[in-house]
Amino acid sequence: MAIVTISEQDRQITDAEEISEFLAPFGIWFENWDVESKVGADAEDQQILDAYSAEIQRLKEKGGFVTADVINVSPDTPNLDAMLDKFNKEHTHSEDEVRFTVKGRGVFHIHPDDGPVFGILVERGDLINVPAGTKHWFNLCDDRTIRCIRLFTDTTGWAAQYVDDPVHAGYAPVCLGPEFIDPSDEIDPMVKL
Repeated sequence: MAIVTISEQDRQITDAEEISEFLAPFGIWFENWDVESKVGADAEDQQILDAYSAEIQRLKEKGGFVTADVINVSPDTPNLDAMLDKFNKEHTHSEDEVRFTVKGRGVFHIHPDDGPVFGILVERGDLINVPAGTKHWFNLCDDRTIRCIRLFTDTTGWAAQYVDDPVHAGYAPVCLGPEFIDPSDEIDPMVKL
C-alpha cells in the first residue's frame, strides 16, 4: 500500500482514504486495485492488460487515454541506469503520467507550485497519475524492480521536459524498503538530505 511522505512537515500518510484526500487537490488520483485474485506479477504483458481491461477502459474514458502497455524494469534491464537517469531528475510532461504497479516499488516525488515536496511510495496494487505540467521525478526502490501498466493520450508516448532550478538533488535518490525499517525507528522512507 502506498505511503505519502511530506518530509518538511515530518508527516506520513498510510491510510488509503487519507492518501486520496491529500492528493486530490493536486489533481493526483490514487486507487488501490485488487492484485491477488487478478493475475500474477510475473504473468505475460497481454495477460496483465487483459486482466485489468475493465479498469483500463474506465481510465481511458476518464482521462482521454488511447493506449496502454506494460513496462518491465529489473536489475537485468539493458541500459537501466541510462533509462532511470531520464526520470530521476525533476521534470514535467505534456500529458498525464499514469501508472498502475503490478510488481515492485518506486517513489514519485511531487513538487507542487503551491505546497511542499512530497513523495508517494507506490507498490503492487497502487494506481496514481501525475497530471500534465506537474513537476516531479521518479526513483526505483532498492531492488530496482518495477512492473507497471502505463496509459497514454498519444501513442508515441511523452518526453521529459526538465525544469530550471530543480530540487531533486536535495532528496534521497532511493527509498528504503519497509523490511529494512524497524517500526520503532522514526525513519522516513523518502528522507530529505
